Order: sequence, then structure tokens, then C-alpha cells
Amino acid sequence: MMTPPTEPIVGIDLGTTNSLVAIYDKDGPRTIDDEQGRALLPSVVRFEADPASPGGVRTIVGHDASDRAVEFPTTTISSVKRLMGRSLSDAAEDLPYLSYRVVEGEHNTARVEIPLLLREGSARAASTGAAHPAHRILSPQEVSALILRHLADRASLALGRPITKAVVTVPAYFDDAQRQATRDAGRLAGLDVVRIVNEPTAAALAYGLGLGEQRKPLTVVIFDLGGGTFDVSILRITPNPNPAPDQPAFFQVLSTAGDTHLGGDDIDHALVRMLATRMRDQFGLHEPRAQARESLPGSDSAPDPLANLDPATRRALKQFAQAIKHKLSDEDQASVRIDVAGAGVFQTTVARDDLDALMAPWVDRAMACCRQALADAQLTPKAIDAVIMVGGSTRIPLVRQRVREVFGLEPYTALDPDRVVALGAAVQAAIMSGEAKGALLLDVIPLSLGIETAGGAVAKLILRNSTVPARATERFTTSVDGQTSIKIHVLQGEREMVEHCRSLGVFDLRGLPPMPAGVPQLEVEFLVDAGGVLRVTAAEKRTGKRAQLQVVPNHGLTREEVDRIEAESFTHARDDMARHRVVDLVVNSRLDLKWIGEQLARHGSALEPGYRRELEVGVAALADLAARGDADWRTVDPNDLHHAKEALDRASMRLQEVAITASLRQG
Repeated sequence: MMTPPTEPIVGIDLGTTNSLVAIYDKDGPRTIDDEQGRALLPSVVRFEADPASPGGVRTIVGHDASDRAVEFPTTTISSVKRLMGRSLSDAAEDLPYLSYRVVEGEHNTARVEIPLLLREGSARAASTGAAHPAHRILSPQEVSALILRHLADRASLALGRPITKAVVTVPAYFDDAQRQATRDAGRLAGLDVVRIVNEPTAAALAYGLGLGEQRKPLTVVIFDLGGGTFDVSILRITPNPNPAPDQPAFFQVLSTAGDTHLGGDDIDHALVRMLATRMRDQFGLHEPRAQARESLPGSDSAPDPLANLDPATRRALKQFAQAIKHKLSDEDQASVRIDVAGAGVFQTTVARDDLDALMAPWVDRAMACCRQALADAQLTPKAIDAVIMVGGSTRIPLVRQRVREVFGLEPYTALDPDRVVALGAAVQAAIMSGEAKGALLLDVIPLSLGIETAGGAVAKLILRNSTVPARATERFTTSVDGQTSIKIHVLQGEREMVEHCRSLGVFDLRGLPPMPAGVPQLEVEFLVDAGGVLRVTAAEKRTGKRAQLQVVPNHGLTREEVDRIEAESFTHARDDMARHRVVDLVVNSRLDLKWIGEQLARHGSALEPGYRRELEVGVAALADLAARGDADWRTVDPNDLHHAKEALDRASMRLQEVAITASLRQG
């Protein structure tokens, strides 16, 4: 009997602007084209009311949706990746540039509202035959699932068999919420996402650095500037010293930095604002056919050039902005001519210098991330062997110029920057399916992970820039008598106290028998899989009770939040560590005071008067420090508290001996 062929696993680059699917075969990785020979699928979905379709709604994905976006501005969804795993407030900066409406969903999540016109024959219109407005609220995951399903169907058609498994790429700086959202989108598309791979690491796999004829280790920068996100990762690629194909090369990520809110879309937004301002100056503030959008909360009183633009004009301006950006990558200037209904013809010219001036703040942010990645990896630019450019926005001349200046190297662009991530995902898919060998990925965690301990402190189990997959186990106990449940609060961040970190989830370990404080033995395990998704397990060792949580946060972190988290972790490091130390000492001191107090009550009469007074003085001194530390940690020197606790611990050794002897006699 013949062994059935291994089920193929495809690689998918789910991008902000365009998405691709790729496969690895006997000739290596290749992207899968559609019937017209196009590899890129615009990440755009249009929704139409259609009584004959399931749910009364028909979806159009890709080129047709993108080409006719101006005709259907409010029902055409693009750049949805920027909403994945994010809250409505996170997405506030993008809203003025979108032709569709974003609303608040459950737990403050960003959702897309789609107005549909249901006509005769639909369920709602059947009674009157009239057209009725209807609205559908969709999560970004549901929209992304349609794009993933379209790519999977393309691959199924090309390969002649159903596709149910995929490796999907995400920006390296996607946090746990955004990675979970990507997994959810895959599941909604009917795909088993067998692994989430960071886009920069996938790009390194596609280039095959460290494999083939390369015999020496390389230190490589992957500079990934796409439509919606920016990542920079520094990898050490150690080649296989043995030419045997089953001996893997190691792709180890030394550091990663980035911005989940920086990409080609932001450049488009700046160009849209420039064009809208020039249009306003030429025609004056006008009120087109559609109703003006309300001002965003917190906006200033200055005229907003976008405020009075209807959805169709917004969509048209964005398409013109994209065309200008692409043209200025090759030419020195680009002309724009727009027939504005009811106003006249708007015509202007944009020079490359204009684009460079608009882009400067965004490019500065990207370069700051590059310097941060170098610092985290403890490297200088001279230690870098190559800088690989990934993402369509790296074609912009200013970007390449600044990369040359920072790293002192000519950027490496041998592969199409739009395809390289999908090709790398296909390589990883082939490794997982056994079709290819020769690489082992070692990615990293962007922010530290831990749990809340008594007093509101954070015990970090897995530190920032730790290699994944990662596992950490630590034992804890209780600080209150008779607890029958223990709350496990999972946190993410670099500070020492809960109030300064981000909550990822809470779960309870229930059903414990009442035990004195300090007796339960709670073992907490953090496991971050190769895709960067966290699972937390808690077990009480005496009773065997267990609880588990796969962390599914409500939304992700903005780049500003990440910047703030990192900056504040340095600014407040000394105070944070002192506060954490005081909190831990107070908790442990109270356990000591409780036990010593109980034993003094039981066996105090058996102690010499002088020794008993010594213990009572020590108890009073430690109790006073602990009370002050609990009220305000700043009023206590942690060293004084530590010394007082140690002194009482030493002094109480004789009391412990008396208590043990009495217990043995009673037994």
C-alpha cells in the first residue's frame, strides 16, 4: 500500500494592504496566483445585500472590491488589519481616513458597521416590498476571515485538493490580543492555524540565509515596513555546519522592536490631509452630498480639512494618495486632477520633496525602533552583516536612504518585498509538514508576562525578549487563612506594580479546602507557544486542584502604550523595585508575625522572661514597620524592614524549637 501524501500546509501573509498565499514544492517556495496571474490580493472586502446569498449578504473580496471602492465607500472595508485585537480608542487616529464606520463593540472592541439596503424579496422587506436600511456589525476578525478563506480557496483550486491548514504571519510587535485575533480569523475561515510566525522571521526564512552555501553565522536586520505596521528584528542565523539536509540552521531572534501603528497607510493619511487642505483652500469649506461626520472627541477648534468630505471623496482621495506615493518612488513629481462634484476641477502637483517632508516624522519613528533593537541586542551597526527590506513601503527612496545612514549598509532587496513574507511562511509550513528540513525558528516575546501577588505587586515569570517557545514555573502561597479559592491575575508590562501594567485575564482556582496562610503550595506555569500565544496553568500541589486559562485579551496595545510602558519602566525603575520589595517584605512579615504570635500565645509561659521580652520587642518593631509599609511604602526603608524581619526570624528559632518539642510530646 502507498502512504497517502501529507496534507499540504500553505503559508499566508495576511497584510494590511495586500495578502498572499504561498506553497512549498519541489522547486522551493512560490506564491499562488489567481486565474489572471496575480499574486497579490487586495485586503479589501465589499458587502452587498443579496436575498439569494446566505444571510442575505454577498461578499466581494479582492480586486473588484478595491477597484470599485469609490462607488461603494461605506460598504467596502480595507485596512482592517489595523483594527485587529484593538479597542475603539486605539483606532481613533485612523477613523477620519476611513470611508466606513467603526463603532464600539463588546468590551470596547473596534467593530465595523456596514449599512446595507435590503430590497424586495429579502426577509425584512417582504411585507412592504420597499427598500429598508439595515446595518451589520462585524468584528475585524470576521472581515479578515473572508480574506483568508478567499486565499485558501485559491490554493485549493491551484493544488486540486482542499486546504485546511496554514501558517499565518503577523508583525513581530503584535501583542497577545492581536495574535489571538489572527488565530480567531483563521478559525472563522475554516483553517487550522498551525503556527503564527513573525513577519521578519518569515522574511529571513524566505531568503534562506544561513542555509545552502553559507557557512558562517550572520547577524541580519529585517526591516519590515508594510501597509499598516512596522517591525525591525535582529536575527543571528547560524548555518548548519554539516551539509546533511536534516541538520537545521538556527534562526535566533536577538531583539525586536516596532510599531503596530506605522506603515504605508499613515503616509497615505498624510497625503490625504495635504490634498484635502489644498482642496479646501481652492474651493473653501463646502458641504457635499453626504452628511458631515462628527468631530472626534478632544479635537481642537482648527478647521479639519476632512470634516466635510463625504465617504466617496475620502475613498477617492486615499486612492489618489496611494497612486501619488507609488509614482514618487520612481519620479520627482506627480500630478493630480479630481473632478469634484458641484465644485469644479481640483488640480495640483506633489513633489518628492513634499512627500519626504510629510514622511519625516514616520521615518524618524522607524529609525528610533532600529536603534532600540540594536541596543536591546547589545550590538552596534558595524556588527550587522545585512539589512533585508520587506514590505511595499520600503520601495520609497527616503526609507532606503535613512536605512543606509543608520546601518552603513546598502539595503538588500533581492526578493520582491511584497512577496517575501508569504514565501517565508510557506518555508515554515513545509518544515512543519515534513516537506522541507533545515531551519529552527527561535522568536522572542515583546513584553514581560507575570501575575499579581499580594499587595498589588507583579511577579514576572517570563521576561521581555525571552526566546519562544518559553516555559516558566514558580511557586506561590496564600497570605490569608482559610482561602478556598485563589485569584490568578495575568499581566503584561515592564513595571513592578499591577496598576502600571496591562491586564490580560483573570481566572480562579476554586474548591480548595480551608488551610492556614502560607500552607497551600500554588504552582503557576506560563507557557508561550511558538506562535507567541500564552497559556497559564495553576495547580495546588497538596490537593491536586488545577485551573487553566488561554489568555484572550479584549484588545491590543497601541505603539504609544508600548513606548510608555518601556519608557516608564526605566524612569521609575528604582522606585518600582523599592516598592515591590517593600510589598513582598510586608506580606512575608505578616506571615511571620502571625505564626510567632500564635506560638507565643501557646508556649510563652515556657520561655525565659528575658527571651520572651526580646521576642515581643522584635514583634512590635516588625509590626510597626509592616503597618507603615502597608499604609505608604515610601515611609519605610526596605533595608530596615528586611533587617527587622531577619532579626526576628533569627530570634524566633528558639521558639520554633520549643513549639516542635511540645508538639512531639503531645503526639
